[in-house]
Amino acid sequence: MKKARKDKLLVKFIIVSGLSGAGKSQALKCFEDMGFFCVDNLPTTLIPKFAELCVQSMGTMNNVALGIDVREADFFEQLFETLRILSENHIEYRIVFLEAANNVLIKRYSETRRPHPLNTKGKTILDDIMAERKKMESLKERADLVVDTSYLTVHELRSTLTERFSRFTKERKLTISLISFGYKYGIPPDVDLLFDLRFLPNPNYVEELHSLTGDDKGVRDYILKFPITHKFLEKLFGLIEFLIPQYIAEGRSYLTIGFGCTGGRHRSVTLCNLFAEFIKQGVFKVNLIIKHRDSQK
Repeated sequence: MKKARKDKLLVKFIIVSGLSGAGKSQALKCFEDMGFFCVDNLPTTLIPKFAELCVQSMGTMNNVALGIDVREADFFEQLFETLRILSENHIEYRIVFLEAANNVLIKRYSETRRPHPLNTKGKTILDDIMAERKKMESLKERADLVVDTSYLTVHELRSTLTERFSRFTKERKLTISLISFGYKYGIPPDVDLLFDLRFLPNPNYVEELHSLTGDDKGVRDYILKFPITHKFLEKLFGLIEFLIPQYIAEGRSYLTIGFGCTGGRHRSVTLCNLFAEFIKQGVFKVNLIIKHRDSQK
């Protein structure tokens, strides 16, 4: 493997390991949400070659999380030799070690009914856990971060890893998709939050507004002249100001909000546009996508 420039660390690796059943798969999902390129169970002997490919990727795989476990033969001899090679080539790495109490691991295996990776014939699950724990001691001692997941929720694990490693990646923004639609054409299948606007006064029954859409000033002015519209917007904006930071903290990447009226041409389009203006003028660091599905039907 060609050596990377010492003065410029092109690739950063997170080695995710620990006791089987302690949450490695969940940890990798957290890293994936942070923007890491994640690979699970890559043979340790292939890691140096994989690192070389990452260096040559022109920045597309700068941050990598690798999930490895004890199932490989000669696991530690290969792993520690691999880490030595990474260091020689000036590739920065961190080791995250996940563990949990014996009784918690036993319960998790009981609930999933999956065999332990060691699965020693004639031994109990506790025997296998204790044997793995002993084998993993040397890796745990070298870990940069040890996380006991015994009583952590998935969200708490995510928070722990994000707090420690999000600086490795560029800030990922929540993408909010706003879609207006008509109920007569069906509800969009991928909506997370849905607002039914059919209670608002309908411009469709105003002759000079019938052929227009919510993108036109006349329709917008008509809808906004009613106090009920302003009351609804006040409550809607307050709700969203509360919800968006919660979604961001939870690590969500996408949020789709639907605005529906009868035909999808007037009220839904206007309110969708007003909501987009609110988001753009606010302090939220999000990407915004707007779609008026039925406005031309």
